[in-house]
Amino acid sequence: MMSRSCINLLDLASGDMLNFPQTPRSLPRVMTVPGIFSDTDADGSNDGDSDALSTGSRKKKIIVANFLPLNAHKDLKLNKWLFSFDEDSLLLQMKDGFSINTEVVYVGSLKADVDISEQEEVSQLLLEQFNCVPTFLPPDLHKKFYHGFCKHHLWPLFHYMLPMSPDHGNRFDKLLWQAYVSANKIFADKVMEVINPEDDYVWVHDYHLMVLPTFLRKHFYRVKLGFFLHSPFPSSEIYRTLPVRDEILKALLNADLIGFHTFDYARHFLSCCSRMLGLDYESKRGHIGLEYFGRTVYIKILPVGIHMGRVESALNHPSSSIKVKEIQEQFKGKKIVVGVDDMDIFKGISLKLLAMEQLLHQHPEFRGTVVMVQIINPARSCGKDVQEAKRETYLTTKRINRIFGFPGYEPVVLIDRHVPFYEKTAYYALAECCIVNAVRDGMNLIPYKYIVCRQGTPKMDEALGVAFGSPHASTLVVSEFIGCSPSLSGAIRVNPWDVEAVADALDLALTMPDLEKQLRHEKHYRYISSHDVAYWARSFVQDLERACKDHYSKRCWAIGFGLNFRILSLSPSFRKLSNDHIVSAYKRTCRRAIFLDYDGTMVPQTSIVKTPSPEVISVLNNLCSDPKNTVFIVSGRGKDSLSEWFLQCENLGIAAEHGYFMRWSRMFNWETVSLAMDFDWKKIAEPVIKLYTEATDGSYIETKESALVWHHQDADPDFGSCQAKELLDHLENVLANEPVVVKRGQHIVEVKPQGVTKGFVAEKVLSAMISNGKAPDFVMCIGDDRSDEDMFERISSTASSLSFPSAPEIFACTVGQKPSKARYYLDDTVDVLALLQGLTTACVKSRGFSEVQVSFDNFV
Repeated sequence: MMSRSCINLLDLASGDMLNFPQTPRSLPRVMTVPGIFSDTDADGSNDGDSDALSTGSRKKKIIVANFLPLNAHKDLKLNKWLFSFDEDSLLLQMKDGFSINTEVVYVGSLKADVDISEQEEVSQLLLEQFNCVPTFLPPDLHKKFYHGFCKHHLWPLFHYMLPMSPDHGNRFDKLLWQAYVSANKIFADKVMEVINPEDDYVWVHDYHLMVLPTFLRKHFYRVKLGFFLHSPFPSSEIYRTLPVRDEILKALLNADLIGFHTFDYARHFLSCCSRMLGLDYESKRGHIGLEYFGRTVYIKILPVGIHMGRVESALNHPSSSIKVKEIQEQFKGKKIVVGVDDMDIFKGISLKLLAMEQLLHQHPEFRGTVVMVQIINPARSCGKDVQEAKRETYLTTKRINRIFGFPGYEPVVLIDRHVPFYEKTAYYALAECCIVNAVRDGMNLIPYKYIVCRQGTPKMDEALGVAFGSPHASTLVVSEFIGCSPSLSGAIRVNPWDVEAVADALDLALTMPDLEKQLRHEKHYRYISSHDVAYWARSFVQDLERACKDHYSKRCWAIGFGLNFRILSLSPSFRKLSNDHIVSAYKRTCRRAIFLDYDGTMVPQTSIVKTPSPEVISVLNNLCSDPKNTVFIVSGRGKDSLSEWFLQCENLGIAAEHGYFMRWSRMFNWETVSLAMDFDWKKIAEPVIKLYTEATDGSYIETKESALVWHHQDADPDFGSCQAKELLDHLENVLANEPVVVKRGQHIVEVKPQGVTKGFVAEKVLSAMISNGKAPDFVMCIGDDRSDEDMFERISSTASSLSFPSAPEIFACTVGQKPSKARYYLDDTVDVLALLQGLTTACVKSRGFSEVQVSFDNFV
């Protein structure tokens, strides 16, 4: 039976519930630490209690992937399951990057079907002997999850293949998505059986488990969680076609660190976050970070490496030496071009063969002397696309051998069977050139293995007949669309779709001078040997530890339901402003200063109608009618608009254009920061801003009396952000000697006079009140954006630095739960209005008081 949390999540994610049987819960749960919420079982009992499985004080690394790094085989005679570690598994090899004292626990599925009656016994065996926790998915669920959503939706989409018609790709199926969510929930449940959330780190791998972070974050707010995507991440134009695009992005952002092989993949992910979720990123001391509800989600860019020892061990294996001699004899006098690929529509095998055909056609001298050995690994998925790719490969091979072959010579040798690793190393060691021609691939480590095999070992050199100390050489032809391409700067990069260019690249590789081959090889080998799988794992974990170091310095709130769940992480002192608390302070004080932002505080930012509602006018008039109150609207809007909108508020103070214009009430004239302000800088700035406006569709200029503002919220998000950075730099250069500041805000670049801030308004009002002997004992400031942060900061510093008779009650409050210098928050403009209305009715207004009026005349 599924837990309540799973049912709720699936209901919200899909609208329907899947009736998959729950896998047996054979392992006890680990107790959660105090202050971290754990889920409850269906019967309502808490998971973390006396039944906890103690893992001691050792910090674990919990590695979660679709498959465990195990080989599984059932001995039918003994009726017994036999297991062994898969030495070729990346998950196993990455242990070399961890310290020797690190305990590693693996969570994933087996590659064999285990009967439900045997699952509990197998689970205990794997945990005790291999530190592995198996996730047994029901067969129907596994089929829909892995072969359905993963292989028929995510895998093609992430490799830039859209289902344009039923004959070319599978259309989105809601049932398969539900299965994907269900499977991720089961994986998460298994992690929760062995995790100590206070100490352990969880590292989730690849596209099969992209919503798993949400399940873990929901139960353990401060879980230390990393995710690495081993496949490409498509451009936003491709990714946005996925109906569940937002759900997957938000789930990934519940991780602390997200890793990609290349900058291109990371850039596409960041672009999707910008375009679909409105999130901006910034570089912090070389680390890319996304601010997401008070948490910084870091982005890691580092391609995975290979296990050097594993390759060198295969080279030293006696079978490799024997195989090398066999291949030498088979292809005596010929140059070998080797390719090793899965039978997959994205590997570009047929394009590679066409390039070989073109090479033999253009260069007859290679006929009889050059052989392409194409090793085909078994397909990881089935379907008509794979069958068509296989059929085309065989037909093309047959045609090339018929046209260019002759007795004793086949230009293309196709090896379509299981090839042991030692045999592959023999082909690598002998090959003059290696070609990887995939049209799209996440990483592809074949070139790395080829380089290491060409470097060889003393035993392999002896088998090859190479003299000790002789220089080694290699040549690579790699597609520019694979993840390893950027790190192989000495390779010949090609567009796999350009068959003639690939043929020319093969010609260049085969005829390259020996010295150049040696130099390119040495460059590649230095990089590959220093950036192996241990380096990759160690670097990722170090960044994950850094990303999680502040987890316990902030308070966490859970917000959102289903796959929209996320954690709001804020300062421990940050809390919602209580009406009772502020009303109590309001009643016992008699000189109050109240500062209110307008847009986003008194009226919603999203509202098309920006004029104040009758309710806003009424509450402001009620506040202003109390002679104990000094009330100011502090806005970035122009004074003419604000004067017109608040014409009915006679005693309301207004600061327009962030404080450049100020008036104490309607009876007072507008004052400026400086009477002798020079606006000649506008003649310099305006032509520059117009230039960017013309070049950026959707942008416009707002001209104020004291400032110029360039808006780009309606422009393309990526282009607008890029143009804003350029404009900021351009304006800072041309206005370097002018008395202005250039600032970038949310979708704006603003040029305004120096010293004009909302914080200056607050300081000026408070100082004037003190000068008139009316030092405030109550200061409230409410705002919602970056410009208000200066006001929050300034009222605190002013209150602490000036001569107040006694410390005033200070209420700095931001609108919305987000990181802020304010101590309090209110959820939205409705809350703001309700709070202000509560203040006006909280106490009986004093009658007969002479109105306190404060002027700026005494302010110095």
